[in-house]
Amino acid sequence: MTTHTLSAKTAYYLDLEAQYGAHNYHPLPVVLEKGEGVFLWDVEGKRYYDFLSGYSAVNQGHCHPRIIAALTQQAQKLTLTSRAFYNNMLGEYEQYITQYFGYDKVLPMNTGVEGGETAIKLARRWAYTQKGVAENKARIVFARNNFWGRTLAAISSSTDPSSYSKFGPFMPGFDLVNYNDLADLEKALQNPDVAAFMVEPIQGEAGVVVPDAGYLQGVRALCDQYNVLFIADEIQTGLARTGKMLACDHENVRPDILILGKALSGGTLPVSAVLADDVVMMNIQPGEHGSTYGGNPLACAVATTALQVLKDEHMVENAANMGVLLRDLLSKIDSPHIKTVRGKGLLNAIVIDHPNKDAAWDLCLSLKEEGLLAKPTHGDKIRFAPPLLINAAQIEECVHIIAHCVHKL
Repeated sequence: MTTHTLSAKTAYYLDLEAQYGAHNYHPLPVVLEKGEGVFLWDVEGKRYYDFLSGYSAVNQGHCHPRIIAALTQQAQKLTLTSRAFYNNMLGEYEQYITQYFGYDKVLPMNTGVEGGETAIKLARRWAYTQKGVAENKARIVFARNNFWGRTLAAISSSTDPSSYSKFGPFMPGFDLVNYNDLADLEKALQNPDVAAFMVEPIQGEAGVVVPDAGYLQGVRALCDQYNVLFIADEIQTGLARTGKMLACDHENVRPDILILGKALSGGTLPVSAVLADDVVMMNIQPGEHGSTYGGNPLACAVATTALQVLKDEHMVENAANMGVLLRDLLSKIDSPHIKTVRGKGLLNAIVIDHPNKDAAWDLCLSLKEEGLLAKPTHGDKIRFAPPLLINAAQIEECVHIIAHCVHKL
């Protein structure tokens, strides 16, 4: 495996984490201390293009001035009340986000995985109160190779051994179907105890797997046919990342439950949201679900501004246009080691074909040396997902860096 000499300053921070932190991540050996727009700087002062965007949490760019202003202004007034009391920010945020996406209600949470857990609870409660499923019999269907976090419920739906191995026993009532396979989904939905099908419109952690055209419309039709809720996990694919505000918008489908997170705060603090209409949301009564930090005033101020920035700065359109350019330029790199280029908008990936099983990791180390940060997923895949304000000249410069590094494999 390719090795690179680390400076004493960088090694100091890596050694601190190795000694005092849990070893549950395998980061690239770079220590970052500053971000602005599409760029990051390390502790040595070296500048990098960010081609991960915090797994799409930083769609609006690092430290967006409007989002930071909203954060700092609200932080000086009120940050947390808990939901034991009303605050003056939550209601206006709830009105804003429900009208923004066209749902009756929102249930605010913090992390993306909490959003997924909330959606499943809502679906189970709906199944018992509205569909007539017998108590404790409700089932949730997931697509294989899904990823929505690492809580016990999330890993209970996982097909990745690194997520679930030696962490059982697992949550009951979960079923798996093949992604992008409507026939397999229909077989599962024929079980009258199924409450919902939860799916990523594009599978992110699996390596930016884009389904066939018509898949989401087919999912919507099957869920309608079998009286099953369609839960869209848009935590990574939503909020302009794929060249539409939601990835579901590519096929003009509306999920029954929409999960948002990551870029909902512009990368400043954990904020997630679950949106649904009253027929789903109003089955939950006081005391039956909640979060101390969910809907806190600071999060409300930040999320409102983060959503407004996406529209004001036309990030949907830019993501669509720059994504076409990025994929076009990547596909022109003449190398036998790039097996596949795929994606939508600025959620993209390349698949590396190389006899060295560490080739994708080595490529990311080489990219780091040349001033571009990306990270492999599942061994041979590398996501390319820069902030949505990137411009054409920057895309061209980044592809030049990528091509240079690929040719050194």
